[in-house]
Amino acid sequence: MSQFSPLAIVTGASSGIGYNLAKCAAEEGYDLIVAADQPLDAAVTDFEALGASLAVVQADLASREGVDKVCAAVDGRKVAALMANAGHGLGRSFLEQDFIEIQHVINTNITGTIYLLQQIGKVMVAAGSGKILVTGSIAGFQPGAFQAVYNGTKAFVDSFTAALRNEIKDSGVTVTCLMPGVTDTEFFARADMLDTKVGTDENKMDPAEVAKIGFKAMQDGEADVVAGFKNKMMVAMSKVMPSQVTAEQHRKLAEPGTGKSA
Repeated sequence: MSQFSPLAIVTGASSGIGYNLAKCAAEEGYDLIVAADQPLDAAVTDFEALGASLAVVQADLASREGVDKVCAAVDGRKVAALMANAGHGLGRSFLEQDFIEIQHVINTNITGTIYLLQQIGKVMVAAGSGKILVTGSIAGFQPGAFQAVYNGTKAFVDSFTAALRNEIKDSGVTVTCLMPGVTDTEFFARADMLDTKVGTDENKMDPAEVAKIGFKAMQDGEADVVAGFKNKMMVAMSKVMPSQVTAEQHRKLAEPGTGKSA
């Protein structure tokens, strides 16, 4: 890695939004620390082809040990950007879910994320500069029937990110929350939601487009950004409709057996 290029950390970088965030950073001349719980070999080849120098961490980002591996890869360098994107979902009825899987979703989306934010955020604030992007979701505005745990974690992430931004607003470090909607990634396969209406939706947003929106918002120091006009409208409606109305709407999207092939 070059000591003269800015350094960006991207978690969840093996595919989807995280992969494309890392590409955005590589195209802008950042060195990279990329991390994921999935193999990163193919993604690394792409990042290197864009001229990026990088360190690679394959680890379980639900654990403090996994996050510590990411932090160790910094090796004393100044971190210019942190893109905390790692996360995954879990579909189907809450009472039927395996609690080990439930806990892993919570630990990935919440515990690992805020541990990483605290560890790297401290370093950034001490340096007086840096940009943080956290991937939340418009799901945080909706009670997620048949996706209850995931939506609950994203409600936490959306709220936490806004609070953190306020706490360090005079530090020289900006905090931005990217809130995507339904995006064409491996999310639905990993969440066992391929038999749902939302999982089989053919009009999902392109993760490259979502990443570009988020990356620009981070570079501009915006507080938050909802990716896509349709998603902006959904958030606006979710803020004014009763929670049981939005829960019922979510049920129609996420209930098993509602997919096109069902």
